[in-house]
Amino acid sequence: MTPLVLIPGMMCDARMWGGIDATLGVPVIHHLPTGADSMPALAARFLTGAPPTFALAGLSLGGILAMEILRQAPARVTRLALLDTNPRAEMPEAQARRAPQIARALAGDLEGVMRDDMKPNYLAPGPRKDEILNLCMDMALSLGPETFARQSRALRDRADQQATLAAYKGPALVLMGAEDRLCPLDRHQLMHVLMPQSQLRILPAAAHLPPLERPAETAAALRDWLA
Repeated sequence: MTPLVLIPGMMCDARMWGGIDATLGVPVIHHLPTGADSMPALAARFLTGAPPTFALAGLSLGGILAMEILRQAPARVTRLALLDTNPRAEMPEAQARRAPQIARALAGDLEGVMRDDMKPNYLAPGPRKDEILNLCMDMALSLGPETFARQSRALRDRADQQATLAAYKGPALVLMGAEDRLCPLDRHQLMHVLMPQSQLRILPAAAHLPPLERPAETAAALRDWLA
């Protein structure tokens, strides 16, 4: 059976998937993008040890890395799921925010960067919001400031991947939380247009982290995509 590779978002680990991997009915490989500071290098490192073929799902930074993996090795990706992500290069105003955040994190205030700049944009209102935000902080602090710096540089310098998606003809899922402010609706509509064979799923009462905010609905969409 072809394995499924799951790649989490920035400063997240396998816990970001909320345990939905156990419900998908396929072998799952969790990959953490921590070992380089560019998307091409992160993708090359992954491909060196990856199975010959695999289904691939990534959220946010994980989706951006998934697109670079697809660019480098399209024949190895049997299915593609992109969650709450963006196929475009980073905008200049977002790039400009990276250096101060990196400097602050490396100076010892990663917790402050996550609290002030990251966490406010993650979630929709809901009864588990504080619990999920605490998990996000724990994941980030576990990964540490060096990973924050590497991932920030990789995001800052990433390439536009619209042509990569337009060339892909395999089964595809584009999924987002309806209230995602980091990767809004127009980015997902663009990916759906670039891959007209894709399913577009928009989950209500969720923002940037549907696997934690709406785990049952996210798992159901992934199972449909894998079927």
